[in-house]
Amino acid sequence: MADWASEPPTSSTRDLSSGGTSVSNLGPGGDVGDRTAAVAAQLKKIYRKAVLPLEKRYRYDYFYESPLLTDVEFDAKPQVLLVGQYSVGKTSFIRYLLGRDFPGQRIGPEPTTDRFTVLINGPEERTIPGNALSVHPDLPFRGLERFGVSFLSRFEGSQLPSSVLRSITLVDTPGILSGEKQRVNRGYDFTKVVSWFAERADLIILLFDAHKLDISDELRGAIDVLKGHEDKIRCILNKADQIDRQQLMRVYGALLWSLGKTMTSPEVARVYVGSFWEES
Repeated sequence: MADWASEPPTSSTRDLSSGGTSVSNLGPGGDVGDRTAAVAAQLKKIYRKAVLPLEKRYRYDYFYESPLLTDVEFDAKPQVLLVGQYSVGKTSFIRYLLGRDFPGQRIGPEPTTDRFTVLINGPEERTIPGNALSVHPDLPFRGLERFGVSFLSRFEGSQLPSSVLRSITLVDTPGILSGEKQRVNRGYDFTKVVSWFAERADLIILLFDAHKLDISDELRGAIDVLKGHEDKIRCILNKADQIDRQQLMRVYGALLWSLGKTMTSPEVARVYVGSFWEES
């Protein structure tokens, strides 16, 4: 066992912030933000003392192509990653959650979202270029520059004032099409980018359209890189209001069958059914 794990708590380890506040002193009625900051402060201390020296010694950042963690990653808001084929309603789902439009929004029956879009809270509405996001000192997107200029040109931030985005960050992904041509023409490795976001996401939402249950090769590849993150995945069958109850039961069963062939988890995937758009 590492020395830090067996050491008795000292005054320095009990004090989790500059003010000397400990988790126990906050009590169950303490402010949630204070308790979260206290836990994050202790995690940062453990990482710097026990984990970071090992990562530097064994060149973790070189062999795994992942930058060493900074305070920004620890303090970042929980991320929700949305993945699905084109026109399944990913952008409409985000609009439904926010209750409003957002900068850079593209909605339509054709493939409209052609880039990774990160939605963050801010005082004014604006879009932020991907290359600026990847080097911003206060945002947890360092390391994305390794995917190249082709990816950064298809990566942007959407900033807007939102009560939802005060607590979480939403990540919208490009709609996945069928066929090898789509994969080759992207100019970057889509599945590796999805894997990068999946490692950092706290929740992964797989959306499916009640009218398009076919799982394309690229979507299957994206699901494959989500292995190891099964506890984060939630499947949603969207646009359920457009079919009757009998058809919905058939579609639901067909989706479970398709997921059973694609996802290797021994547990049956739980699928949530709904319609997330204004007209419902």
